[in-house]
Amino acid sequence: MNSLAEITRRLDNMIRLGTIAEVDHGDPAQQLPALCRVTSGTITTGWLPWLNLRAGTTRTWNPPTVNEQCLVFSPSGEPTQGIVLLGLDSLGNPAPSNSPAKDLTVYPDGAQIEYDHVAHHLRAILPAAGTTTLESLGGITIKGPITHEGDYTQTGNQNVTGTVTVSQDVIAAAVSLVNHKHTGVTAGSAQTGKPA
Repeated sequence: MNSLAEITRRLDNMIRLGTIAEVDHGDPAQQLPALCRVTSGTITTGWLPWLNLRAGTTRTWNPPTVNEQCLVFSPSGEPTQGIVLLGLDSLGNPAPSNSPAKDLTVYPDGAQIEYDHVAHHLRAILPAAGTTTLESLGGITIKGPITHEGDYTQTGNQNVTGTVTVSQDVIAAAVSLVNHKHTGVTAGSAQTGKPA
């Protein structure tokens, strides 16, 4: 029968507040799991799994970082069987917003993805050197006005239903729409030749 001291030890270890001490990101190709160690008070746990949002046919990956505050849940009070729950704000890593209307993720490089359900606004901001890849071989449908700043390069055909308004010029096969000349110019009702 367990002594009172052993029962107390197990109770104390069932839920422990701590911070991430080390992270091993594992290797799925070699079936090595991702694990972390947690410092809680004067002890540092062994390598423990952390809780992901999903880990079935739908899987998520957002590993912990060193000094992130967490909880260790240990069944039967045995830390060797513990599971790490992430996501506790701390003075070192405070919440990135205090708005009740926003769902916001901030990344270490400064990138942000935010949805404001009061303003009905979705925003994604990347750092200056950030790039975006969207691959959808079945097609992409966008409904609504589009405002674009910066150069635009397209490979493939483009069909437009409606009016195309250009403030400066259109160049097709090196021929300027604004400044091109015509060949075969004849006075009277005759038509000119093709643009030069």
